[in-house]
Amino acid sequence: MTNKPEHVRKPEWLKIKLNTNENYTSLKKMMRSENLHTVCEEAKCPNIHECWAVRRTATFMILGAICTRACRFCAVKTGLPTELDLQEPERVADSVFQMNLKHVVITAVARDDLKDGGAAVFAETVRAVRRKNPFTSIEVLPSDMGGVEENLRMLMDARPDILNHNIETVRRLSDRVRARAKYDRSLEFLRRAKEMQPDIPTKSSIMIGLGETKEEIVEALDDLRANNVNIVTLGQYLQPTKKHLPVVKYWSPAEFAELKEIALSKGFSHCEAGPLVRSSYHADEQVKSAQEHNAQAN
Repeated sequence: MTNKPEHVRKPEWLKIKLNTNENYTSLKKMMRSENLHTVCEEAKCPNIHECWAVRRTATFMILGAICTRACRFCAVKTGLPTELDLQEPERVADSVFQMNLKHVVITAVARDDLKDGGAAVFAETVRAVRRKNPFTSIEVLPSDMGGVEENLRMLMDARPDILNHNIETVRRLSDRVRARAKYDRSLEFLRRAKEMQPDIPTKSSIMIGLGETKEEIVEALDDLRANNVNIVTLGQYLQPTKKHLPVVKYWSPAEFAELKEIALSKGFSHCEAGPLVRSSYHADEQVKSAQEHNAQAN
């Protein structure tokens, strides 16, 4: 007989206020009419109502809605993708224009079935958004694209304003939490991106609550800084379904505040930390902070 993990009750500070006003419904209709996907919906992001209804921002998810990896924390569907839509970059660019976005985040499912990991479509999406929205800053959040340097270079040559790639968790838990992705390969991916385009800020995210210690989080922050990462986000892991990894601990707002101070003391230009923080949460504010930090450094 095996012992089931003890259920950890969700604390009061994780209650989410739902808001389905006209902004929310119109944005949802637009996504459906353009046949576009968002990580906000596919990954069951807890901030979707704030971002869609209040801030009117969204994170576009390109290259389909089926991921070739099956990470044990992620709610995105997994399997063998059946589509590669070469018109998707233009539709994303049109939607960014309709939304009048000052900052856009573009992410994608992992496409290990493609030789370039989806880099060509990713790069073309960046270029299409920039052609139609020259004053919109662009953040990309790719997978490691197989760790192939040429794939990363293809994306970096498109000159996004921020390159975001998540290590997701601490070194000890990485193999258990992430499918196929490797902790050191992610660090190398971030390091190479900075080497290719030194002036483009790099960013990564860590979700906590999977059983890591404070010391391991600090070690992960040190690893990111050692690879010249500029921005970091820290958020609480929330179990999307019973099939996914259980929550081991809910970290308090006070603990997140302490981790933010630690991160900033290590030289990150910006740190967003809190129970509901996700990688693209308040991303528009993060790019502004990074630009101001770079201006001061120069």
